[in-house]
Amino acid sequence: MQPIRRDVKFDFSNADMGNWHGDGPAVSHFLNALSVVFPDGERFFIESVRNFRNQVTDPELKTAITAFIGQEAMHGREHESWNRHYFEHVPGAIKVDDFAKSRLKRWQKWLPKTTQLAMTIGAEHITAVLGDFILRNPEFLEGHGKTPSHAEFVAMLGWHAMEETEHKAVAFDVWNSVMRNTPRAYVERSFGLLFMLAAYAPVINQLVIEGLKVERERTGTAPDLVPLRSYLSGKKGLFRRIALPVLSYFKPGFHPWDDDNRELLAPLDALAMNYAA
Repeated sequence: MQPIRRDVKFDFSNADMGNWHGDGPAVSHFLNALSVVFPDGERFFIESVRNFRNQVTDPELKTAITAFIGQEAMHGREHESWNRHYFEHVPGAIKVDDFAKSRLKRWQKWLPKTTQLAMTIGAEHITAVLGDFILRNPEFLEGHGKTPSHAEFVAMLGWHAMEETEHKAVAFDVWNSVMRNTPRAYVERSFGLLFMLAAYAPVINQLVIEGLKVERERTGTAPDLVPLRSYLSGKKGLFRRIALPVLSYFKPGFHPWDDDNRELLAPLDALAMNYAA
């Protein structure tokens, strides 16, 4: 599977940033929070892979690395567009974002490059699992309410999910090409995923809180949290549905394409053409 860089453009200028999802403000702000952490995360992933590009000898993997970098740069650009509108709506989120940015810079300065790559492949696994869930469960983006989700966000996240699926093995293949298959390498890559989960859960939580504060001030009423609880931890919620796929990462000999879900990419080129820059 060779990823392809696609130049797309989405327009969020006419969206209600606090209530664009069909399931209401709380779910809207959870997805807004995910968007906030993507741009700097994507740049971190790019640099983590670049650190080892010169050690890769396989020509196909070299080509895939170039496309991976192009895709991640494009994801960062479009999430920054989303985030500009979001920060206007939720100024308090800027401080949380600044904290996350400064922390990433410290990690890049002080952590070993292999650990940074381990963090990248762990995060790439999470985004690939989340992308698979989104593509198999369109109601996750479209919502269950009478008012449909804003089409621009649905298209944006669908495109991002498909490209995360398309390049889900690139960073992992870089890891395999530069690290020997040793117990230490297994521990380090496992640590990378756990570290990223532990580091970003509080950031996402604080961003959601900042967003809900704004909605309460704007409407005079605290937003209903029931849809978000159902969305995340209900019987068909996100956390329950992705738990086992996330845990598959810890299987010795794991590879992202053990789950061959490339059939989910069928709409990708048409969607990209509709939103071509």
